[in-house]
Amino acid sequence: MTALDEAAVARYLADCGATEAAQPGLWAWLEGITAWNRRIDLTAARDEDELLDLMLADAITIAELLPRREPAQKVVDVGTGAGAPGLPLALLRPDLAVTLVEPLQKRVAFLRVTQGRLAQLGGPSFALQRGKGEAVRERFDVALSRATLAPPAWLALGARLAPQGEVLVLLA
Repeated sequence: MTALDEAAVARYLADCGATEAAQPGLWAWLEGITAWNRRIDLTAARDEDELLDLMLADAITIAELLPRREPAQKVVDVGTGAGAPGLPLALLRPDLAVTLVEPLQKRVAFLRVTQGRLAQLGGPSFALQRGKGEAVRERFDVALSRATLAPPAWLALGARLAPQGEVLVLLA
């Protein structure tokens, strides 16, 4: 994948309702994916349109669906890969407390670098855990996963991770 077209990405983000405050973090993350994807396989996206759709569409929809609550809702994204949908959700909705869970070290390394870059930009923070969802012991209000497990297995895990909350099943 070649470098991103900054103007096209900005138009996409604006059309999707991303706030001006969220756009620098989303841009930095997408730019990082593009750069890292040249060396290691972070995502199946092979062009800019596919990248934007794969990385942002679910997060944009979820950001609109989740109600704003006090205290902040705790959200877990199991098998986050390069960070979707949890990382853009954290950027779009800084009122959420997002935890990303990923077992593959190469993806965790990318997410740690991204975490540092977003901190430099003053973006919202997110928690990051290396491992499988089955190893997570913390409880959340919302559990997300995209094509990580077969639906029956995900429903069982999601119900354990968010026993009093919501379980969202996202299929790629």
